[in-house]
Amino acid sequence: MRTEEPPVTPGGAPSTTEELPFFVYGTLRPGAYNHDRYLLGRTGTEDDAVLPGAVLRDGPGYPYVVPGEGRVAGSLVTAAPGSYGELLGVLDAMELPAGYERTAREALRTRDGAAVRAWVYVAAPGAPLGPRIASGDWFRRVPGGPRTP
Repeated sequence: MRTEEPPVTPGGAPSTTEELPFFVYGTLRPGAYNHDRYLLGRTGTEDDAVLPGAVLRDGPGYPYVVPGEGRVAGSLVTAAPGSYGELLGVLDAMELPAGYERTAREALRTRDGAAVRAWVYVAAPGAPLGPRIASGDWFRRVPGGPRTP
């Protein structure tokens, strides 16, 4: 298994030029409100996936991933041909100032169980972490019962 890339923080340079897919787990997942704002027309494929070795925490209207014993539900999103640089720039501009760091991790694609190295935006030090979301799924958080995007 590969080691994690050093995180990219606000103002930081990308840690690699490798074009990785993105593991999205909150408001950027297909069907959620930021998906159409930021990803529509910029993606090639979107597959259900899980991120092992991670815990989902509530935040101020959006979730954060932190390392821990658990799994987080989400989607692996690849950039449409020719749009990787644009997609990376858009996501970094949205996520890094909101308390995230971008790091490379292995996610498991649900349809075939394949381990896929992907960029994941995880909680940066000092992020406003709320309670753990026990289901590991932003779409099934509580209180208030299951919610859809």
